[in-house]
Amino acid sequence: MDMSSKGKMSRRDLMKAAIFSIGGLIGASIGLPAIGYIVGPALKQAAEVWIRLGTVSKVKLDDPTLFKTIVETQTGWINTQEEISAYVLTTDGKDFAALSNVCTHLGCRVRWIAEEGKFFCPCHDGVFAKDGTVISGPPPRPLDRFQTKVEDGILFIKRG
Repeated sequence: MDMSSKGKMSRRDLMKAAIFSIGGLIGASIGLPAIGYIVGPALKQAAEVWIRLGTVSKVKLDDPTLFKTIVETQTGWINTQEEISAYVLTTDGKDFAALSNVCTHLGCRVRWIAEEGKFFCPCHDGVFAKDGTVISGPPPRPLDRFQTKVEDGILFIKRG
């Protein structure tokens, strides 16, 4: 800044400083939230999400039982609903295994055929055993498993 011999700031220098300061404030007020918006999701830690399926009394011993539930998620201003389905199996009424009902081949829904003791995928004739392992057909891997927990007689699966 150009200072005159008397130590005073010229009008031009004062205007330059004021414009620079105002521009800096405007830039910071827009830039800092934008940086937070971009970097924020990467810094968030994934929260454990447990989905309530229902009471354990509904699960038949040694027979996969289908549970369906609706899960609402909010991303920003967008609310979405998703149906989560899982077959739950127990042999002793204490330990539970939850299998996805989505075929690992192309994502079709599998169904339990009790008479044959197998899961069938109607799309390409994929066949899965009671424990979710592939018996025949094109599925590349077993049915996905959910982690389970029981609290006060209510069965939960972990999303993820």
